[in-house]
Amino acid sequence: MDSCDVLIVGAGPAGTSCAWGLRQAGLDTVILDKSAFPRDKICGGWITPEVLDELQLDPLEYARGRVFQPITGFRTGRIGGREICTEYGRPISYGIRRCEFDDYLLRRCGARTCQSTPLKSLERFGENWIANGNLKARLVVGAGGHFCPVARLLGASAQKERAVTAQEVEFEMNAAQRARCSIRADIPELYFCSDMRGYGWCFRKENFLNIGLGRLDPRGLPGHVSRFLEFLRRSKKIEFDLAVHLPGHAYLLYSGTKRQVVGEAMLLVGDAAGLAYPQSGEGIRPAIESGLLAAEAILAARGTYAREKLASYSARLAARFGSSGNDWAVAMGRRLPPQLISVLGRFLLASRWFARHVILDRWFLHREEPPLSFATPQQVAGHSFTPEEIDRPTRTLTV
Repeated sequence: MDSCDVLIVGAGPAGTSCAWGLRQAGLDTVILDKSAFPRDKICGGWITPEVLDELQLDPLEYARGRVFQPITGFRTGRIGGREICTEYGRPISYGIRRCEFDDYLLRRCGARTCQSTPLKSLERFGENWIANGNLKARLVVGAGGHFCPVARLLGASAQKERAVTAQEVEFEMNAAQRARCSIRADIPELYFCSDMRGYGWCFRKENFLNIGLGRLDPRGLPGHVSRFLEFLRRSKKIEFDLAVHLPGHAYLLYSGTKRQVVGEAMLLVGDAAGLAYPQSGEGIRPAIESGLLAAEAILAARGTYAREKLASYSARLAARFGSSGNDWAVAMGRRLPPQLISVLGRFLLASRWFARHVILDRWFLHREEPPLSFATPQQVAGHSFTPEEIDRPTRTLTV
């Protein structure tokens, strides 16, 4: 029987950000994931400068040997309608590949890792959790995405939840494909469906192209995807056939999630907690911030992980992201007739002011939100750790 202070189930940005915060305080942390890293992870994939600040990432160091595409603007519009190009004149985001980004954060966080190992069982014995019958932990963090097994233990039922469904693909273009692709690497393109219940995107990250479409209404998704791809060909944005299948996935929007995020010696972070931004569906920054907030709550509990001692985490999420369900755009969309939403959407999407200040600055970039400052272990727990505790070497857990 091995043991640790905290077991994190899921090695995506939420789990590794939480581990990074805990390791700075010297807590013995294990990350368990069903995949081996680096692993394929299809994602539009961009991070804002605020994410770099929050994780104290050096962009020059990260860019060595990895895709790190500066984004200086966006092209937006309605599928088949007027297009507006908004340029900022400086990098406002950076395109990344999740297979590289997630692997980098996992290696950097300093936690012990147990890869290629799914969570098969989790049982409570006294003040400990026993995972897979051979790993004991004082606290468990669920970071395994929409279908996280830890979230199920806290009552989540993915089949009963109203999730966004999406289909997307990412691949490296050859020379012929690059010549027949008019998408600019520094200007990703976003196109909303006429009913404003979803949007498609085209991101060119150096030689890699990511194309996809997501919708709140899963019915008819393949048809919307087909029409979007036809629009891209007809408008000569992509003048070659996609000879690959567009895989599907799902995630929750924070505006509609009802998941319980705190339990007895248990927390949920990232997609497991349903924290994607409601208007854009972007989940990397919320995942990272929830991981850091969870680490702060864990450190503040000072080893006592009863539900009431961890309750501050829920309050911190609400303070950072707003109360679940309290989003004006989503609320309006649920109440107005579809025909009126379509007319309003056509009008607003043709407005340069709306494209820049609402769609981009507020919905996609969240430029009004300053970076989250992760409190030091001394600030949170009131305890000074020795260099030996903080620099405890990383090792791989064998099970």
